Parts: sequence; structure tokens; C-alpha cells
Amino acid sequence: MGLLALGFVARARWPESGPSLDCPPESVRLDAAGLATCGPGSVPTGAQALALGLKLDLNAASEAELALLPGVGRDLARRLVTAREDQGGRFTSWDDVDAVPGVGAAKLETLRAATVLDPAAATGGVW
Repeated sequence: MGLLALGFVARARWPESGPSLDCPPESVRLDAAGLATCGPGSVPTGAQALALGLKLDLNAASEAELALLPGVGRDLARRLVTAREDQGGRFTSWDDVDAVPGVGAAKLETLRAATVLDPAAATGGVW
């Protein structure tokens, strides 16, 4: 019985699982101290943006930024950037991305979940 009561007390004091901020991820900015806010500040980039759930613009991302994506290492990131440059600086379809050596069905799904091909769909420049 004591364990059950302890469980209820712990659950009542446990942190909420909802978002900490009341704005969508694409509206989150970093203040001068580097804290996330819904107000004015700089657009998060790189790993910060990835942690906030923002999508990367696949046509503008650097090799280092692509390597931050789950399942994409330095080698695949390098091949993606090289293939993008060989196609005139941008991927026009997901079929172009799928044609890159090392991108199979699973990696393509990961890339589609974490990136966009349309720069208007990405927020804050590269991210």
C-alpha cells in the first residue's frame, strides 16, 4: 500500500510531458543567453534546430549539418552534397535523392522525415 501511495505522489510531482513553449517549433528563437523562447531572438541552427524538431533544407545544408541527421554519417553526407552539386546545386525530387549511392528505402524515409526539398518549407535559412 505504501508503494502505491508513493507512486501516486511521484506521478503528481513528475514533470509534464507536454511542450515547454506555447509556440510551434518553427517559431522558437534563442535569446542572448541561448535559451529557447517564443519571443525575439536568433533562429536556431544546426544541432539546436534538429533538437527542436525542425526540418533541414536538403538543398542548402552543408555536409556537417547533414551528418547530424540520424542514420546519416559523414560518408553519406559527402555523397549527398556531391550528388547535389553534380545536379546543378539542388535535388528536384526524392527520386534524385534515392539515386545517391548509400540511400536505400530506409535512409530515404529518414531523409524525408528530417529534411525538405522545398526551401519555403524549411524555416530560418538552412534549417
